Amino acid sequence: MPLQVAAYQLASASDLDAALRALQAADPAADVACFPECFLQGYLTDRDLAQHQALDLRLPQFDQLLDQLSTVRPMLVFGLIERDNAKLYNTAVVVHRGQLVGKYRKRNLLAGESLFTAGDSDPIFEVGGTTFGINICFDLQFPESAASLVRQGASLLLCPCNNMMRRATAEKYKYLHHQLRRRLALENNLWIISSDVTGPPDAERICYGPTSAINPSGAVVAQVPLFTPDHLSIQI
Repeated sequence: MPLQVAAYQLASASDLDAALRALQAADPAADVACFPECFLQGYLTDRDLAQHQALDLRLPQFDQLLDQLSTVRPMLVFGLIERDNAKLYNTAVVVHRGQLVGKYRKRNLLAGESLFTAGDSDPIFEVGGTTFGINICFDLQFPESAASLVRQGASLLLCPCNNMMRRATAEKYKYLHHQLRRRLALENNLWIISSDVTGPPDAERICYGPTSAINPSGAVVAQVPLFTPDHLSIQI
């Protein structure tokens, strides 16, 4: 049966309350809605700050957060910084009606992400009869992850991203992300739908996006305009 998927391109949340408001406002017509990498607390690379902001998914603080998402209709996929004992993870959680369905921990880390521990699994999830998996940003450059998900029956890859870069680098790469994603979709006969941050216009580091939907033929069939806070919604 058809599945309605939403993907959001938003400014990095300034605080937890702002992030929660965005999640609570997810498109009620969608079956599943994808939000950016580390969306809940922001993309942090300072270990002390990340430790302070990280969430242990087993503790009441996270349960209280889930309670605030209990009336949201779509299944939510969003990034956060997870603490598990002494380790930190760059994690995407899958939440539905205020319940934690599961999580994916980023497997492939950039040099600047040394504060995180790499994940070691490629879990799959199900929504509306569709099986999907998750990659987080840099994971997309490692096609074995997508292949693993397809072998498990996935036909959709949701990708929380955070391509905040120095201005010159962002300018160079703003049209290149799709080249990799289109090839990955085509080689794996897989829908790839990504969510990214965008802005800020006057900073040294900026993000253009892209937030887009690419079909199994490798065609970009929907995209939020670059540098524009908005969302896409597409039926697959």
